[in-house]
Amino acid sequence: MRISRTKAGTVFVIGSLTLTITALAYPAMLGLQNTSTTQDRIIANTQFGPLTEADRDFVVKVRAAGLWEYPLGEITMQKGTTPEMKEAGAHLIVGHAGLDELCRKIAPQLGITLPNVASPQQQQFVQTAQSSNGKEFDQTASNIMRITHGQIFPTVAKIRANTKNTLVRELADLANDTVLDHMTVLEKTGMVNFEQTVFQQTTPPKLPADQMTPPAPQGGAPVVVLTPRPDLNVNTSTPKPTGAPSPAPSATAG
Repeated sequence: MRISRTKAGTVFVIGSLTLTITALAYPAMLGLQNTSTTQDRIIANTQFGPLTEADRDFVVKVRAAGLWEYPLGEITMQKGTTPEMKEAGAHLIVGHAGLDELCRKIAPQLGITLPNVASPQQQQFVQTAQSSNGKEFDQTASNIMRITHGQIFPTVAKIRANTKNTLVRELADLANDTVLDHMTVLEKTGMVNFEQTVFQQTTPPKLPADQMTPPAPQGGAPVVVLTPRPDLNVNTSTPKPTGAPSPAPSATAG
């Protein structure tokens, strides 16, 4: 991994850790060679409408995103040097707790197995940000998160426009509001290098599939829950999931 610094002092991540959110699914579950045609293939007919490979990938991606962005939000609240950074961290925690709640609700209804651990690449994102301090942390964390949110935003819109499954549509609605909220608060930190961010989110490198794939959960392992934080008073327009279950402990039996 290599860190480059602009004349203005903005730090951004380049090289082997250039960011991408693709193929975040299990080899046995989704297949690592999905193409645009197979993504449209209906894999199940449910009472909520047909489920395509793209729908299933999307649910897994949303879950996997929370497994690294939620803890990075907690780190940002601790290490961020400005009120704006701490506010961004709080939005990550609250937003992904809500998305996680909805993912865990709809996955069993659609027959989707969710990961309990983020992909190696996503875990490295957290480690990269956590290894820095002060203003360098603010810049590194902000740019990592802004790049990844910018990458997933078009995917959310495509799923919302094309899915025929009502549960997946509900998740896309919530994801759209949440990702937009997160992009907005990250931009308000004043730490985002837009030139580099746009370049990296539109020209991601090709990484080995195993680096972008969350490991499958072990049989019988409790489902990891991103715990809601009612103590965080976050001003966001993101709606709560409809019919969502009550807050749960940090891990429950699945």
